[in-house]
Amino acid sequence: MNEIRPQEGFQEDFVSCTADIAIGGGAAGAGKTFSLLLDPLYHVHNSGFGGVVFRRTSPQIRSEGGLWDTSIEIYPHAYAKSLESHLAWKFPSGAQIKFSHLEYEKNILDWQGSQIPFIGFDELTHFSEKMFFYLLSRNRSTCGVKPYVRATCNPDPDSWVAKFIEWWIDQNTGFPIRERAGKLRYFIKDRESMVWGDSKREVIEQVPHIVKTMLAANESTNPEDLVKSVTFIPGDIYGNKELLSKDPGYLANLMAQDDATRMQLLDGNWKIKIDGNDLILFIKMKDAFTNTFVKPGRKCITADIALKGSDLLVIAYWDGFRWLDVTVMEKSKGNEVIDAIKAMALKWNVPQSHILYDDDGVGQFIDGFIQNAIAFKNGGSPLPEIVNGKKIEPNYQYLRDQCFFKMANRVNNDGYYVAENVLNKVVKGKKISEWLMDERRAIKQAKPDNDGKLAVIPKQERKNIIGHSTDFMDVWMMREWFEIAPQAYGNLSAVAGMY
Repeated sequence: MNEIRPQEGFQEDFVSCTADIAIGGGAAGAGKTFSLLLDPLYHVHNSGFGGVVFRRTSPQIRSEGGLWDTSIEIYPHAYAKSLESHLAWKFPSGAQIKFSHLEYEKNILDWQGSQIPFIGFDELTHFSEKMFFYLLSRNRSTCGVKPYVRATCNPDPDSWVAKFIEWWIDQNTGFPIRERAGKLRYFIKDRESMVWGDSKREVIEQVPHIVKTMLAANESTNPEDLVKSVTFIPGDIYGNKELLSKDPGYLANLMAQDDATRMQLLDGNWKIKIDGNDLILFIKMKDAFTNTFVKPGRKCITADIALKGSDLLVIAYWDGFRWLDVTVMEKSKGNEVIDAIKAMALKWNVPQSHILYDDDGVGQFIDGFIQNAIAFKNGGSPLPEIVNGKKIEPNYQYLRDQCFFKMANRVNNDGYYVAENVLNKVVKGKKISEWLMDERRAIKQAKPDNDGKLAVIPKQERKNIIGHSTDFMDVWMMREWFEIAPQAYGNLSAVAGMY
């Protein structure tokens, strides 16, 4: 066999990894596909060895510079014979590497009964979670090679992969945590839940019911065999000296992208989603955390009400567009909500007519307990605006949409500041800064309705993206009401008298 070597750094770390499941990449140009195809060469001398590398669609396998083209650069050096009509390579020992697709969920059934010692996924974020874990059940071996899975990917914050590798990613910045790169963690899937630990023993101790069931079926079962090891290895173009030497212009192409695209593809940021529908730019959201130059102004309070369930009660104090204080309660009773709002108002000398609360659902009980507080109706009609001295009816579907678009525009133009004490407050184990960066991903523009009105995606769609309500972003967008209402009604005193 002619010598074929991975480059030092990401490629070498990836092909030498001992984890049952290794996911590599996270940025463009690292040599991910090359590393994925190089890895099984360790075992092609074994006649019983076989592997399948998947792409989501068949055309992607043959695309220019894709899996097949890359395999042509590697496998002939190992004296493999091309079986192009079958998208496969056969090695002198009899070992084979095949390429296949899983375009539809039903395609997983094509692999029923299969034993595949090596399974590769090129661009794992393109596959569904169901596809991945079903194929994991086919990852079996009788040839003496311990079955293993290797996968590559670029960042996709909305994918199941982002959740799967979150331990290796800084959830505040979106960048890989370098000291965790290549570190092994262990998991077992308990129905729909993932049970994680830093050792196999730690995982086993969390699932005694699974161990009991397995031992009842087979007393000789080693419980630790039920646990899989997994790791994430980040890579970037700077470690790919061969590419930089052959095509230095590729780096220039990446650097020429807009901020969001560059942070995702060049820097490997897992909190950037490039779909054109995000209302708030990632980099501008981060700027809002340090925009101390934003001036004080009208004092007001916005409150997103929740009494029970998974939603949070969030009460925000604003001095102009400066978010300076917050109260968060995970579960609360009606009197506790009233007391918390009043306490915030008293602390900062905010008049009741400058308190805005979410009137949808449980928030309706506020009326009567805080006399001059104003009800915010998410699904209400948008308020008239003054443009060039004339009052117009804006082109938004609902009031919440109007406020979200106004808030996003102000954030993207450096008009907001969120104080450090607010950002560092810990709620359910996460800082509010992390909640905000997470919820930002769910604030997306919806497709225009038949009348062409602007809207954000519905609440349930937002929940589907991040797994919870956008409680902090909701209380933030309500701040814009205090700018829109005076245009519609003349002044806030007039508004207070209407409710």
